[in-house]
Amino acid sequence: MNSSTELVRCDWANTHPLLTEYHDREWGVPLHDENRVFEMFSLDCFQAGLSWLTILKKREAFLQAFDSFNIDRVATFTHQKIGELLLNQGIIRNRLKIPAVIHNAFLAQEIRKEFGTFSHYIWSFSDGKVIRNSWGNKRDIPASSAVSDKMSRDMIKRGFKFAGSTICYAFMQSIGMVNDHLVSCFRYEKLV
Repeated sequence: MNSSTELVRCDWANTHPLLTEYHDREWGVPLHDENRVFEMFSLDCFQAGLSWLTILKKREAFLQAFDSFNIDRVATFTHQKIGELLLNQGIIRNRLKIPAVIHNAFLAQEIRKEFGTFSHYIWSFSDGKVIRNSWGNKRDIPASSAVSDKMSRDMIKRGFKFAGSTICYAFMQSIGMVNDHLVSCFRYEKLV
């Protein structure tokens, strides 16, 4: 196959080059580095109410503004830093989401005391395993699951912000905790 257009992908990945690249390289790939896991959770928080394409277009600016989502650095962001972020036109300047990510970084540090890393905590909800679904149609893919419900309940109980079940499920997809590539997609078999 010489052309990437010859590959069969999940439908949503064919609508924009950024989505295609994200789909082909990242979506559904098991991710365990705790700062990368925190990055994806944070980006899913920012995505609430918006399209994933909007987030991908601003991803580089987010990485720069949030020190590559290094948990320890983000947890130290001050009110002054929040003010600077609210003026940063490269990111989503939401008065609730920016402080929430900083708050969540602090909680991710606290999680380490119990689980060793934020990543271990997140993956504990699937017993460290990938949940491999077998969807034939995008309409079959759920917006949440029993696992995302459990994750959401626990995260909210611990004080995490923007941790509803739908956000948690999208997050699980983004870090490869769940493989929701359609069975017809070329990535499905590659992510066994």
